[in-house]
Amino acid sequence: MTTFPQLFTWGTATSSYQIEGGWQQGGKGLSIWDAFTHTPGKIIDASNGDVTCDHYHNYKEDIALMAKQGLKAYRFSLSWPRIQPQGHGKANKEGIEFYSDLIDTLLEHDIEPWVTLYHWDLPITLQLEYDGWLNPKIADFFKAYADICFDAFGDRVKRWITLNEAWVVVMLGYGQAVFAPGRESKTEPYIAAHHLLRAHAGAVDIYRKKYQHKQGGLIGITNNCDWREPLTDSQQDKEAAQRALEFFLGWFADPIYLGAYPPAMRERIPDKLPRFNDKDLNLIKGSSDFFGLNHYTTLYASHAEKEEQLDIDVYGNGGIAEDQYVNLSRNDAWPLTPMGWAIVPWGCRKLLHWIDQRYDHPAIVITENGCTRDDKVVDGKVDDQERIDFVRAYLNEIHTAIEQGVDVRGYFLWSFMDNFEWASGFTKRFGINYVDFDSGKRIAKSSAKWYSQVVKNNGF
Repeated sequence: MTTFPQLFTWGTATSSYQIEGGWQQGGKGLSIWDAFTHTPGKIIDASNGDVTCDHYHNYKEDIALMAKQGLKAYRFSLSWPRIQPQGHGKANKEGIEFYSDLIDTLLEHDIEPWVTLYHWDLPITLQLEYDGWLNPKIADFFKAYADICFDAFGDRVKRWITLNEAWVVVMLGYGQAVFAPGRESKTEPYIAAHHLLRAHAGAVDIYRKKYQHKQGGLIGITNNCDWREPLTDSQQDKEAAQRALEFFLGWFADPIYLGAYPPAMRERIPDKLPRFNDKDLNLIKGSSDFFGLNHYTTLYASHAEKEEQLDIDVYGNGGIAEDQYVNLSRNDAWPLTPMGWAIVPWGCRKLLHWIDQRYDHPAIVITENGCTRDDKVVDGKVDDQERIDFVRAYLNEIHTAIEQGVDVRGYFLWSFMDNFEWASGFTKRFGINYVDFDSGKRIAKSSAKWYSQVVKNNGF
């Protein structure tokens, strides 16, 4: 039995567009993902999030299943266009009531709500009329939206996350065009990232000034990062791995914890990288009460010369190649998930130490970790040993990091149930509960039973 700290938070996570459905119900406006998925050729299986898991109509049943599994916490995101259909202006009463009822139901089952304000479903009006995250005004719109949410739910919600995976928003949405809003550019990701950070800081500022003292909650941001292991012991490869991490996680974490963009970015792309004014920087630095981390995989990093054909976009997890001069690769011996992501548990431990050392021992919450599997349901059950082994291996490494002094305070398994997996549609199974998308039936899988034991025993 490996025992985690007594107050360690155990939970699962979802996002609004991936599970809610009800895309034109309850006064909800359209999002950029509503438009993107209805554009032919954008989604592998031509599916969309119109219905998906239909959590909008089945949230009470879903929460009862969470309680049966023994979950202590549930991380979910609010749909901005369900709260504010135009992205600005008056709030939607029905949207507020839906999330209020959801939160109350969680609390009735002694499940702590962890609420993410933005998980990629931007109101389409803001994209069409204001160019989305490329417009400086977006920070003010987001701040006003956050204010509505804090006011409506903050009496019961004590854990807030402003943004989920800003790196994905800017690289896949504005750099590689594979996610909404589907733009492809070598410069726009840096602009969008800049305004995402400003938006995050504005939301935190209004929470701290107006709500935190009376509501008693915490607020932070969740960034994603894969570990980058030097391919060799050469100094060049070590520097390449460090550079890759700065262009990935440091891009969004350095301004918050260190007050500036990472040195590697400032040295290599001074003309592309926007500059914060003093007001923005004062708001951004120190604007996270905890370090939210989504982590899934690891790749090797090696130095690349300018003249080389860079192989940085392995599975979309690199960045803008010509700005970094890093080659990414993987060990052929590493097992892979159906999404092609390598299973490398020790990479999680090394990343936790990197964060701990670089950012002066922050409180870290792993807000996503998990793996896809080609689930086959037989007699209402799934032989889920591979997923169980994955979770156990990563938790072992997380526990080792804690023993070595890293302050990890929680773990959220992605995902609570199978969902709409963005550009992959329904072709990947990521949840601990199987969803038959034809019938909408939820089936508790073997991993859900095992996970409930982890939660109840506070160990494994």
